[in-house]
Amino acid sequence: MRDAIESIVSIESLPSIATIEKENMKRKLMMMVLFGLSSTSLLAQRSETNLRQWQFSRDGQTWQQVTVPHDWAISGPFDKKWDLQMVAIMENGETKATEKSGRSGALPWIGEGQYKTTLQVNGEELKSRRYTLLFDGAMAEPRVYVNGKLAGEWKYGYNAFRVDATPYLKAGANEVKVLLSNLEESSRWYPGAGLYRPVTLQVTPKVYIGNWSTFARTVKLSNDSAYIDVDACVVGTQEDGLSLEMSLVNEKGVTVAGVRNDVSSDSQIHSQMQVPKAILWSPESPYLYKLRVQLFQNNQLIDEQVVKTGIRMVAVSKEKGFELNGKTRKLQGVCLHHDLGPLGAAVNKAALIRQIKLMKEMGADAIRTAHNMPSQMQMDVCDSLGMMVMAESFDMWIYPKCKNGYARFFKDWADKDIETLVRVNRNHPSIVMWSIGNEIPEQWSEEGRQISEHLQQVCHQFDPSRPVTQGMDKAEVALKSGFAQVMDVPGFNYRVHKYPKSIEQLPKGFLLGSETASTVSSRGVYKFPMKVRSAKEEADGQCNSYDTEYCSWSNLPESDFAAMDDLDYTIGQFVWTGFDYLGEPTPYDNYWPSRSSYFGICDLAGLPKDRYYLYRSQWRKDEHTIHLLPHWTWSDRKGKVTPVMCYTDCPTAELFVNGVSQGRISKTTGPSSLEQNQPDLNRYRLIWPEVKYQPGEIRVVVYDKDGNKVGEESMKTAGKPTTLKLDADKTLLKADGDDMAFITVSMTDAEGTLCPDADDDLLFEVTGAGNFQAVCNGDATSLEPFTQPQMKLFHGQLVLVVRASEQAGITTVTVKCPKRKIESQLKLRIG
Repeated sequence: MRDAIESIVSIESLPSIATIEKENMKRKLMMMVLFGLSSTSLLAQRSETNLRQWQFSRDGQTWQQVTVPHDWAISGPFDKKWDLQMVAIMENGETKATEKSGRSGALPWIGEGQYKTTLQVNGEELKSRRYTLLFDGAMAEPRVYVNGKLAGEWKYGYNAFRVDATPYLKAGANEVKVLLSNLEESSRWYPGAGLYRPVTLQVTPKVYIGNWSTFARTVKLSNDSAYIDVDACVVGTQEDGLSLEMSLVNEKGVTVAGVRNDVSSDSQIHSQMQVPKAILWSPESPYLYKLRVQLFQNNQLIDEQVVKTGIRMVAVSKEKGFELNGKTRKLQGVCLHHDLGPLGAAVNKAALIRQIKLMKEMGADAIRTAHNMPSQMQMDVCDSLGMMVMAESFDMWIYPKCKNGYARFFKDWADKDIETLVRVNRNHPSIVMWSIGNEIPEQWSEEGRQISEHLQQVCHQFDPSRPVTQGMDKAEVALKSGFAQVMDVPGFNYRVHKYPKSIEQLPKGFLLGSETASTVSSRGVYKFPMKVRSAKEEADGQCNSYDTEYCSWSNLPESDFAAMDDLDYTIGQFVWTGFDYLGEPTPYDNYWPSRSSYFGICDLAGLPKDRYYLYRSQWRKDEHTIHLLPHWTWSDRKGKVTPVMCYTDCPTAELFVNGVSQGRISKTTGPSSLEQNQPDLNRYRLIWPEVKYQPGEIRVVVYDKDGNKVGEESMKTAGKPTTLKLDADKTLLKADGDDMAFITVSMTDAEGTLCPDADDDLLFEVTGAGNFQAVCNGDATSLEPFTQPQMKLFHGQLVLVVRASEQAGITTVTVKCPKRKIESQLKLRIG
């Protein structure tokens, strides 16, 4: 599966910065020569084809046409029988096994699946070319057959892998078949099923630039210049007259640096470049370059590889904390599982862009790919939109968290999986650290400490430019064993109140909140009386959107805000989670129906919960935030105490109910107690706890520290539902068969006020140059299928997903409410 010759040069052999500076003048002269040679080159022979069309079968007998990426289980039906687990969740402190009906999403992902497609190969070309199948991930345990012969396999469904198909191909038609197998109790959340990430056919010359061997990294920033180390290798039979040209091209297409080397006998190339007036990558300015690597034989171009990258440096230290490009900043991150709600695990660029844009609008600048290896598409989006990434690997090592999990493969495959993770992703400037595990049970032991040290060294071997971390949930034992101290970045999950004791035992002098909060809420659900408490099961299967409920092991956001604000040694946090995801319906692990999480800052449909604005009020420094809660439409609460909160970056506000002041109040000032479940809510929220509900209007006016009015927001009691409001995230889609529009559907009254209790059944029709893809209302207890054009509103809203066709034209989206005889239309342009 893996060509040893493609491994990069060892760390010890890397030249120093001084070498770069001595070679600068020599390189400038070489640039004039090498680009002249390029102009006389022949057309490179490399090609890459996205293999989108496949036949799919569950039994090998009945086949259907599908488009990859594809998730065979997302259409359901939801049923508690799928992967019904009788387990005690140790992470929840359970000691007795109980029925966990929705733990892995209650979707039919268990079992085997097969995909097949046909490749046409020219007989003459077969003699001179190499054919490689690149899989960005396949769930799970993929075995790849070419013309009936096993050509390659991998075990981990989250990892990329490649298969050399050349020895098995013949002239004419060739069948490629992929067999997948998902075992019961192999995941703690919904993993998806199938070829859920892209598959690419890469055709190269027999002698070519190695896959995943090209690596560009910034090693020094000095004044306006950047110094870049670049590695590459040539694979195949050694030929005479080979040379490799590497050039860095900016977004305007201008070559800003370059070098040319003869290919030596070991096929390894290491070069250095100086980039004058370098433009640095950051979340605020995600500037990308292209690294063009060209292979010449006797000055004729025979292969070319183009890699997007960015210029930026990462450092972590006791004195300065986390630094990006020499500037200290605290990571404002969220954890994201890989599923895309109603799309399931099938990766889609438009959906990823929507996710990242929502998080950036909230003020997040980082994500953690919890607890799995990311897709290339996701990293490309993070590169281009400016989102830093902690790229994670495993949820378990040797000791299994679930019966048939990755522990079955760890001893034989962990090194290969970590190497592949790093080599595949290391050119992405968005990735700022690697994670080798999450809440690993071995953290208490010497064996665990040794494994940590080893896996960290594997990361360093293939990427010396980034630090390595992992999330630890047992601070005392991890510190006692040395498990925590060995990490470049000690990461702790929850237990904020243990930070002061932990830092005393960490010689590095800093720590990361690798997983924080686990506050739970359901969009639009408010429960009275409002209580700060550990969430418990209730009859409706929902959690309070007052954002005052947490899990037994976790806390409210305020505890983490205080830790970041008050403790200099904290370098940031990753909140669990940015979006709800399929599976893990804590605190309703034993409740049916419940099949998705409540942790999200946004719900499963991608609609922001109230908590979104609490984080925005702390993380956005360039814009003000003013958000009122709860809604103000209550048929049964007249005269009853209905607490009101305002999430704002401003310190002071005054609340009015029907024009009558409820008082002007101000936030308290820190520092706050770090007690896990006793945070000072008044430091980060403005709360009027004794407001009595009266129909009409509530209005809040916010003021800055000097008493100047900054802005205001109001909410009204909703009238009779009369209108379906359709808001698309975009109205122009690419005619590529993959682009999607996400349309928020809201039931409002005649004045446009959301009707928060509306739960009407809606019907959807998409005609023209687009297709209905999915629908989701964000209700964790809903068993309605995502892929049928019908669903109930949940607290007045849902999200409809429309996919573009490959033909330009107009798409008409029609939404109907039969009960109320309401209908609305929206037109999208495909082109």
